[in-house]
Amino acid sequence: MDTKQFRRELHAHPELSFEEYRTAAFIAEQLSQLGIENYPIAKTGVLARIEGKRGNLKRCVVLRADIDALPICEMTGIEWASKVDGVMHGCGHDCHAAILYGVLKRLKENSDFEGTLFGVFQPGEECNPGGAKYVLEEEPFKDYDVVAVVGEHVDADLEVGEIGFCPGKFMASTDELHFTIKGVGGHAAMRCRIKDSVVAAADFIMRLNAFNSDDCVVSIGRVIAEGATNVIPDVTACQGTMRTFNEKLRARIKDMIVNAAKEIEYKYDVEVAVDIRHGYPCVENNIQLTYEAMLLAESRGFKVRDLEMRPTAEDFGYYTQVYPSIFYRLGVGQSSGRSHTAMFLPDEKALDVGEEYMYQLALSILNK
Repeated sequence: MDTKQFRRELHAHPELSFEEYRTAAFIAEQLSQLGIENYPIAKTGVLARIEGKRGNLKRCVVLRADIDALPICEMTGIEWASKVDGVMHGCGHDCHAAILYGVLKRLKENSDFEGTLFGVFQPGEECNPGGAKYVLEEEPFKDYDVVAVVGEHVDADLEVGEIGFCPGKFMASTDELHFTIKGVGGHAAMRCRIKDSVVAAADFIMRLNAFNSDDCVVSIGRVIAEGATNVIPDVTACQGTMRTFNEKLRARIKDMIVNAAKEIEYKYDVEVAVDIRHGYPCVENNIQLTYEAMLLAESRGFKVRDLEMRPTAEDFGYYTQVYPSIFYRLGVGQSSGRSHTAMFLPDEKALDVGEEYMYQLALSILNK
């Protein structure tokens, strides 16, 4: 099976986070047919291992691809579109997994390299706290010297043949925000008899909005107030996200949110329950690895793009906290559309680019 066929099989049968049972079974079957040693990991993931013919086999490189899909109804109309109602590979994880498969296939065919190569087909990137956390909790590399963990993500803002890099801090941490404001509801015209949870929530949201800066994002995307035109509900709920690029700032903003909730309680005589669900850490690329990867890309004829820090998040950040790591963006072209939408369709020519570059990068690091 070639890389394109592998990708299309995954695309037609997407599965949500930590429900990737068919996906994992398919990946394991394909790896086994190639004679690649593989094991289950993080419940619905697959860990592959290929030992080189030279050097210290305890020295290793880890290549990671995520494999979960999104709760989206696909509308691309392609022959190999999702066969699962309401589920779609709308973020390109099928591409990531296919590229990793292609790289492993080539390295198995010619294992004349130094050290050991691991491939992680990781589940659950699209949910909090993320599958990377569970991979690391199993300590699969505890007996190895990990010299690099490598990951990628397709990017429609880059054209096919372009690869984007950002040395150092690249992607933000993420935390989920859940708030419940409990007041006393009643007739909307009888203001003296109610403690307005809706007004309290509105004031709270505006205070949270004031925390936004170049280094921090606090956004409320969902507000639930089950009232009516003339009914104020007892409870209003709010949900949102928080992103930062600094762990100290991350902790400080959380304290500020708690203090703002107390001020709202005092001002409106309501109760505010604060539930901040800790999510991914920042993705921080190893600077030396990144510059070496950029030089390699240029030497192999790929177009290198310099990227800025971005407030989107990735659970790959867990790896960057433990091991020297690099996470880059692979161009799939603007014609692919926007990710996380029903029409997202990456240009398959990017598969060849992604496979060749990751293959060359893995060999370059292993044989260094």
